[in-house]
Amino acid sequence: MARKKKEPKFYPSLEITNAGSEGKCIARVNGKVILVERAVPGDIADVKTTYQKHKYEEGHIETLVQASADRTETFCEHVQVCGGCKWQQMSYPAQLKYKQQQVVDAFQRIGKFDFPEPDPIIGSEKIHFYRNKLEFSFTHKKWLTQVQDKESMADHEHPGLGFHIPGRFDKVFDVQKCWLMDDLNNAIRNEIRAYAISNELSFFDLYNQNGFLRTFTIRNNSKNQWMLIVSFGYDDAQLRNGLLMHLAEKFSNISALLYVINDKRNDTIFDLPIHVFKGDDFLIESLEGIQFKIGPKSFFQTNTQQTLNLYGKAREFANLTGNEIVYDLYTGVGTIALFMAQSAQKIIGIEYVPQAIEDAKVNAELNQITHAHFYAGDMKDCLSDELIQLHGKPDVVITDPPRAGMHADVCKKLLELKAPKIVYISCNPATQARDIALLNEMYKVTKVQAVDMFPHTHHVESIALLELR
Repeated sequence: MARKKKEPKFYPSLEITNAGSEGKCIARVNGKVILVERAVPGDIADVKTTYQKHKYEEGHIETLVQASADRTETFCEHVQVCGGCKWQQMSYPAQLKYKQQQVVDAFQRIGKFDFPEPDPIIGSEKIHFYRNKLEFSFTHKKWLTQVQDKESMADHEHPGLGFHIPGRFDKVFDVQKCWLMDDLNNAIRNEIRAYAISNELSFFDLYNQNGFLRTFTIRNNSKNQWMLIVSFGYDDAQLRNGLLMHLAEKFSNISALLYVINDKRNDTIFDLPIHVFKGDDFLIESLEGIQFKIGPKSFFQTNTQQTLNLYGKAREFANLTGNEIVYDLYTGVGTIALFMAQSAQKIIGIEYVPQAIEDAKVNAELNQITHAHFYAGDMKDCLSDELIQLHGKPDVVITDPPRAGMHADVCKKLLELKAPKIVYISCNPATQARDIALLNEMYKVTKVQAVDMFPHTHHVESIALLELR
């Protein structure tokens, strides 16, 4: 028997008291948490909840009774449907305040360890057009905000090119202007859509797994050079070359124009060969004179200017003198390792993705850095006695794991290594706090720094300096 769907609840004049998880804000009714979309702490609003659990409910504002002093005008026309920039109705100083608080709350509630007052959060100089990479999807039937619009639409109005609806892998809404990346991204994307519709190129149908245009990825560097990777559902040289040649002639900034043929049932291109249509198959980015070769499958931090601030603060915490052996865990393509190499005697980078390690070695060679050594494999296995004997015990460990944090076995291995300092960089303060709690028996937190890499979102980077007790 199907479970009976709960009726929506209506709460008049709720006060929004704090920022919560996943970009929502918090109100309380008789001790019960109400998570409210698109709210700002300090708002008073009539709220309707449509999702109810025993300890909390989720809803949205029906009527804004009184706006918070921290509420500001939204800037994006897609704000109601897009899953990005969920905090754009909140002033930027307020965003920074609640991001800083997110780190403090995680350390207090999850970690339950002692830590000093964090340094003031480092905000982003650019709060619009700050990203260097975006990914878009084609769809044969774009998401409509008004169902009745469908009946009056011509055939050529149905295809769309944009982002997926939050929580819906099968639904894509049409993006006219995205504020996350230099405005040229909008010009390129809108030109692709216009050309495709004008030349009757088919947009991908996810359910029937057919269609010519599937996805595309766009990247740029600080020199305003651009990479474009177009993913086609099948190969048709005439149609493919027509589109790519049009883009090459229209946009001189595209220095790496690439394509991939993807006839699989998923959109990932990491297991597929990438073909060069025109130009290079990489971009070069520079951080303090260290050059990084970024290929179509390379990982690189998406806010270049804030990456400098993040890595610079991590290096400051490490306080390197040039005599240290540094282990960089989850090194990726070696960005942190090579950024710090000039201040260290030796750098050892470890990463579980083999291709990333190959990129790291290329980047080391590109910069003529010979004292950086890179290894691919499971983290806890790579941190072996043999590696320690070969390179020596670390004076400093830098760790920058994915959102899931470090495996408990890696934390155990760090306790065995007893490095005098651990600089823990995290994109998820909750898992960072969990891991530091496992290290707390031997390490104390002596410095904390939050860095905002993603304005208008709830995401925050956190750096913690751990010193051996």
